[in-house]
Amino acid sequence: MSQPDPRHYVRRVVLPSGKTIEVVYFEDQATAPGAPVLDPAPRTPDTTDLHVCGSCSSQLVYPVEWEEAGTTHWEVTLRCPNCEWAGTGIFEQDVVERFDEELDRGTEALVRDLKRLAHANMEDEIERFTEALEDGHIVPEDF
Repeated sequence: MSQPDPRHYVRRVVLPSGKTIEVVYFEDQATAPGAPVLDPAPRTPDTTDLHVCGSCSSQLVYPVEWEEAGTTHWEVTLRCPNCEWAGTGIFEQDVVERFDEELDRGTEALVRDLKRLAHANMEDEIERFTEALEDGHIVPEDF
């Protein structure tokens, strides 16, 4: 029985069309610095902000799936809700960490907005309830 070659590994990738291909990753490529090894998005070589879409420049790209791809790399499937682009790439740890920080900032902004909206809605409901009480539209029999 032959031993697998430790200098490369094979990973199956599902393309947006649904077709599955096998991609062979070689150790030298997986540890090379710089841009991702596999990234179907049209990006420039110096682009490392995963939250920015390479197709439409939207800053709303989010991860759909992710898994480790070696000791210092991650395989991440990304999706842009603006132009519906989706793609999978292998990215270095520091690029993924910056992406994670950007996602955390986005989550914090959404939570702040949600709290403001909930507070504004409560104020509006209290105001309408108070007006209904004052105008006699709510009586003890309503409870």
